[in-house]
Amino acid sequence: MQERRWGATVVVVFATLAWTAMGAKLSRCTALPRDGGDGVGCLSWRVAVETGNLRGWRTVPRRCVRYVERYMVGGEYQRELEAVVEQIYRYMEGVVVSGDDRDAWVLDVDDTCLSNLRYYQGKRFGGEPFDPTGFRRWAERRACPAIPPMLRLVRDLVKKGFKVFLLTGRDSESLGRTTAENLHTQGFVGYERLVMRGAEYRGKSAAVFKTEARRQLVREGYRIWGNVGDQWTDLLGDHPGDRTFKLPNPMYFVP
Repeated sequence: MQERRWGATVVVVFATLAWTAMGAKLSRCTALPRDGGDGVGCLSWRVAVETGNLRGWRTVPRRCVRYVERYMVGGEYQRELEAVVEQIYRYMEGVVVSGDDRDAWVLDVDDTCLSNLRYYQGKRFGGEPFDPTGFRRWAERRACPAIPPMLRLVRDLVKKGFKVFLLTGRDSESLGRTTAENLHTQGFVGYERLVMRGAEYRGKSAAVFKTEARRQLVREGYRIWGNVGDQWTDLLGDHPGDRTFKLPNPMYFVP
């Protein structure tokens, strides 16, 4: 009888140690590091980013840089972006335009209308911290190519009678002219207005600036049907629109 009790005790202790070790291993595997950590599977990390569960991260984790590179240039990014655009069309085609010129859509610019992939290739696809000076120099070149499905979408929105507002966190004073020219040369014409960050919003988050910009559109009488962006800060806050659509982007986070 005594031997059975000791045997049971050993089994319980062994099971407890096994579960503790397994739990510690799972904890290490499922941690979500914000910067450069190596404790999470790269697919899990990207899903956490795209669903908005992981915020405030500065760089792609070191071990995930090659994964993000393959995702961005290997065809998966393009397929996922086109899948989102397909959903946008399904929604857009069901909206009846009133004809009073107040039915609106809001779209982000960077990595929504214009691609910065070539720039981020030189930044290890987000493996390096954001460089404001370097990005400004890139934007000044007016070399950002259009994202083809989004260019087609903007043209179709305008054709259907929607007022399209391009809303970007780029600084209006330093990048206003170059951004407008870049959009024009890439075929973005017919949109209603390019809204950029003014001096009063420097130093404030994108969410604050874009919320106020949308609020101003509503004050002007516009009905925001759709809102498209690659960052959650494009879509959160007041007056986000009747439907919001998040495009994939695992290369950087905009607060």
